[in-house]
Amino acid sequence: MSDICKVCGLPKELCVCEKIAREGQEIKITTERRRYGKIVTIISGLDSSVDIGELAKELKKCCACGGTVRKNSIELQGDHKERAKKKLEEMGFTVEVE
Repeated sequence: MSDICKVCGLPKELCVCEKIAREGQEIKITTERRRYGKIVTIISGLDSSVDIGELAKELKKCCACGGTVRKNSIELQGDHKERAKKKLEEMGFTVEVE
């Protein structure tokens, strides 16, 4: 017998909780100039219902860059606004680029 989700009551294979959580969030992507003129892409507005560590790993792989997770936001090394936006929209998030 398969496991049942505690939130929606569906089997884990059919669970829609994470999909609903993704659609309800409004993620903002900004860039910031740091020390020595380096540019950092900051992805903020993430909810705790999504695995931020796994999302950061996917974005770093997609953008071929380094990065980290800080205070419910993801920081990517370099200017990756368009790549990150495209990948997040493919994953089902609503994205706003500033």
